[in-house]
Amino acid sequence: MAFAVGYAELNINPPLGIFVHGYYIERFAEGFLDDLMASCMALRCSDKTILLIAVDNCLIKTSVADSYRTKIAQTTGVEENCIFICASHTHTGPEVSDLPTMAENILEYTQFLGRRLSDVAALALADLQPAKMGFAQGWAPERVAYIRRYKMKDGTTMTCPLIDDPNIDHPIGTLDQRVNVLRFDRESGNSIVLVNYGLHADTINGNLISADWPGAMRSTLEKALDGTKCMFFPGAEGDVGSTNVHPKPGDMNDTEISFDNEMKSPGMARFVGRALAGTVLQVYDKVAYVDVESIDCLRQTLKLPTNMPTAEQLPLAHEYKKLHEEGRDDLIPYEAMELTTVVAEALRMCDLEHGPEFIDLTLTGVRLGNIALVGIPGEPFTDIGVGIKDTEGWDLILPCALTNGSQGYFPMQSAFDEGGYEARTSRYKAGVAERIIQGGKELLEKMKK
Repeated sequence: MAFAVGYAELNINPPLGIFVHGYYIERFAEGFLDDLMASCMALRCSDKTILLIAVDNCLIKTSVADSYRTKIAQTTGVEENCIFICASHTHTGPEVSDLPTMAENILEYTQFLGRRLSDVAALALADLQPAKMGFAQGWAPERVAYIRRYKMKDGTTMTCPLIDDPNIDHPIGTLDQRVNVLRFDRESGNSIVLVNYGLHADTINGNLISADWPGAMRSTLEKALDGTKCMFFPGAEGDVGSTNVHPKPGDMNDTEISFDNEMKSPGMARFVGRALAGTVLQVYDKVAYVDVESIDCLRQTLKLPTNMPTAEQLPLAHEYKKLHEEGRDDLIPYEAMELTTVVAEALRMCDLEHGPEFIDLTLTGVRLGNIALVGIPGEPFTDIGVGIKDTEGWDLILPCALTNGSQGYFPMQSAFDEGGYEARTSRYKAGVAERIIQGGKELLEKMKK
């Protein structure tokens, strides 16, 4: 069978009152800024079928993602290892969990989302049509993304320091501003554009449900491109945010500084979404069409040592965890992002108090002709994406964060040496990023035609 593509999307809005995931503070949904969606692109070539699923959610635990893939496979007949579920990382979406101790509305929503993903996959398969694929790479404009980790003049490292803090010296790292674009044109029905870019979907804050800037980008593109649907897969975004710590004139338009020192508002989400939609529009009509004569999906599992606490660290960790769970963060002697850091670090230590010493981390590779997607189950730093993209022999490589699970941050070796929120809260020991780059390259080598 020639290359064929199907597409479907479904609304996945949660009930009001559900816990809103994304921060270490309690938030409960009070309303909606815009809809949350799940979309699926079914791809078939010869005897192989692959499902690419995008979900407006902060993150989906690996155990939950595995259960979703099992159910989708049972419902559709598609091989479980050929199902690629990617969360957008919006910080204004509902909690998803399979823990029996969770609130009833969270468990009900988790089951509801699983049914919707099975449904959207079935609908996409029913929509399969002959198609062609093109690819392009754009460049994100200024004022959209910034490395959010900074070396301070006093020698410390901070994630999201105060705006115009005189102690800021320089950002730690270099942005990867490449915006990956895949375009799928079908004989009839909508075309689909898949966008891949590394930037936190965290520009709104508050208690209103929203797809954040990926939703604004999708709606902007779909209005501008009649007959086109848009999907978004986040790239390597673990150390990238949208806040300029040295604002230029206009940067504060229609936005405000949030509790964690970042620029957030619906207006900020609209700005970022529109700006990145503009990047896609610049290259959409000039994609290079390529033959897709075969497709494939492979997985590779890495066994990684965990960042277990020492006996000396545990008493304070338990104290901070207890205060946080009792709603007494005011008794922890930190504020803003520093408070978030010590709370998250304490929770990590308590969670790993009794191990395990190693955790399996599975990468998922998808090959579409000479285009590759590499799914990573967590939040990789920018340099992981760059390292994987540098693999030779491919027309385009799309590193995709939060794919088939979420297992935390994956900082570079240097970040563990420097400190900061992501490294202090990571469940893995130093070296995890370099192992992921190596594993990604090995996976790409196995997938080559």
